[in-house]
Parts: sequence; structure tokens; C-alpha cells
Amino acid sequence: MNDERELAISPIVVTSVQHNTQVVSNIRNLTASLFGVAAGTLGLESYPGFIFYLVGTLIVSALIYAFRAEGKPSEYFYRPLGDLWGGDVFSGLSGFVLTWTLFYGLVRA
Repeated sequence: MNDERELAISPIVVTSVQHNTQVVSNIRNLTASLFGVAAGTLGLESYPGFIFYLVGTLIVSALIYAFRAEGKPSEYFYRPLGDLWGGDVFSGLSGFVLTWTLFYGLVRA
């Protein structure tokens, strides 16, 4: 009953939630490639490179939380924990690895 009343007061607009999720996905994909450039240029190999990616992704999530969601992710996302902190972490991994190996090869060659 409480949920129905709250949804009547401030309804969830599906198109807005989809747009917010798409914006976060675009930010993650772009920063994953940038982290790949940085890791390749720094010459990171194996686990340090992946740890660099995970730490960078956590920093990006914190920045999205602070600046884009204004500290209230439940107002902008349907599932704040999954969409903001966990969403698209592994989908950006392929872009990270591609740019990481490219720039590692360019710097070390």
C-alpha cells in the first residue's frame, strides 16, 4: 500500500530511467577505453592492469553517484545498486582490454 501511494506521488517514468541507464553505459564505455589507454601507456601487465580497471570503475561510479545522481540514485534509477554500481562493469571490460593491449604494444614496440 505504501509503495502504491509513493508511486502515485512520484511515478517512475520508464523513458527517463532508460535514458539514465544509457547515459551511465556511455560514460562507462568511454572511461573503460580511457583506462585501457592509461594502463597500456603505463605498461601494466596482468593483475595490476585489471585492478587498475576495477579501481577506476569504482571511482567513476562514485563520481556518477556524486555529480550525476546528486547523491540520490533511487530517484534516477530503478535498481540503484545494480544500475549504478554494478551495471556495465563487465561490458566495458572488452573495450578496456582492446585499448590496453593496443597502447601497450605501441609503447613497448
